[in-house]
Amino acid sequence: MPFPRRLLIEGEDLVLDLRPHPIALAVPALYTVVVTVAAGFLASWLGGPWWLWPAIWIVAMLVYPVPRLIRWLTSNFAVTSERVIHRQGWIAKRSMEIPLEAINDVRFEQGIFDRIVGAGTLLISSASEFGTNSFDDIRHPEEVQKTLYHQGEMNKKRMYQGDQVASTRPPTPGVAPSAPSATTELERLAKLRADGVLTEAEFEAQKARILGQT
Repeated sequence: MPFPRRLLIEGEDLVLDLRPHPIALAVPALYTVVVTVAAGFLASWLGGPWWLWPAIWIVAMLVYPVPRLIRWLTSNFAVTSERVIHRQGWIAKRSMEIPLEAINDVRFEQGIFDRIVGAGTLLISSASEFGTNSFDDIRHPEEVQKTLYHQGEMNKKRMYQGDQVASTRPPTPGVAPSAPSATTELERLAKLRADGVLTEAEFEAQKARILGQT
């Protein structure tokens, strides 16, 4: 099930739309095989009413593999130009969002088998009450990590350019402008330089502009 684009806000672009890796269905598939073989063996060995073992098999499927399959079919891990979105569920839905500017760190974990099949667990640390969020069975987590870092930098540049545009707008008549102090502006520029958003030359140019206004 693809990510519903109607949920995107105006000006927001969908960068990644990932379904869970099929490896998430490996254990449910093995469970199904084992239960099916066991039900057939017990039916021929113990006997009983014709409907008994098929009914037990259906209940066993509803307990574990069917919910896992529905979860896999209805899960989306999406990265947009503004946020990370994880949706899950068919009738009862669960959804969480992390703004790109709130992300502090992105890591991934892969075992040997995960590296072979191209899956892994993505760990996103954000400035929220949930701290670190773990997303399992992500396809090619290293590429997703790179994409998140890239989109985060692009988002910071858009925010910085928006601040520049806002600072050049004429003041509203009758409203006194509340310009930030030179110290605040320099601290903000230093952070942008440390994050790699501004080059050293751009930092020095903006610094000279701010100091020249004081």
